Amino acid sequence: MSTNAFTKTGNTVVFTAAVTAPAPVQASSTTLGGNQYRIINSGSVTVFLGYGVDSGNATNSAVVVTTTGPAYPILAGTDEILTFAPNAYFTGITGSSTAAVYITPGDGM
Repeated sequence: MSTNAFTKTGNTVVFTAAVTAPAPVQASSTTLGGNQYRIINSGSVTVFLGYGVDSGNATNSAVVVTTTGPAYPILAGTDEILTFAPNAYFTGITGSSTAAVYITPGDGM
């Protein structure tokens, strides 16, 4: 069994989610077709992650979900490995306060 089940394939990017979503960041992979990302919400509030193949789609999907919506909720203090389009853009919004979100492209689980 491997001690590192996630292999990094690009640089980590960070943004600070807030009640107004910041400009999206792109998490670029150095491998062809790399589409998995390790996402860490280091804050104390849920971040509603906006994502897309370009910055416009990421911004449009960053909404606080109350009944239904395109954002992906990342709970406070969690570390997730998720699959999105290769070289995706990310941003996030919160219901209150701020949270730093770190995204690293890679491969694994």
